Amino acid sequence: MRKIIVLTFISLDGVIQAPGGPGEDPSGGFEYGGWIVPYSDEVLGNVMQQQMAPADMLLGRKTFENFAAYWPQRADNWPGINDVTKYVLSNTVTKSDWNNCVFLTNVADIENLKKTEGGDLKVWGSGQLVQLLLKHNLVDELWLKIYPVLLGKGKKLYNDDIVPAAFKLTESTVTAGGVIVANYKRDGDVKTGSFGD
Repeated sequence: MRKIIVLTFISLDGVIQAPGGPGEDPSGGFEYGGWIVPYSDEVLGNVMQQQMAPADMLLGRKTFENFAAYWPQRADNWPGINDVTKYVLSNTVTKSDWNNCVFLTNVADIENLKKTEGGDLKVWGSGQLVQLLLKHNLVDELWLKIYPVLLGKGKKLYNDDIVPAAFKLTESTVTAGGVIVANYKRDGDVKTGSFGD
């Protein structure tokens, strides 16, 4: 069975919208596009190089369209991205000129994909897809880059529809600028207790 790994940049208040630049996603009047850029350093560069190791991708339509417009001509900056399989959840897009794209239409398609043989499936961006995966208990690992900013408004990673689950920290790094890189893997159900008695 294949693991689904969610990789994301996230603010302290859970915003994931437009981390890389002002034009990335200004929807809803979002004014802070590019909020991760001032925190870039060598440590984060090394983390990103490791996390961008070639692996099949599972993407939502909007992220896929952004990637397909940008990465095919810049593959030197992300070795292997043109060669890996890009699985795309969409009801409107059914084909692409980008190499190795497979289109899925529903959660059952993702569940069936997860059951196949193969390597990990990395989910980049794709906020609505991530929420859908969390709602259906399909996320095996969360690789978060947590930035020391509060953005107030913007698209959030989490909503109230997720299935409660426990996760275990497997790796962490803190940069000089205060970015926390934390990798978590699924660790069963949520456990509760009491400090009384």
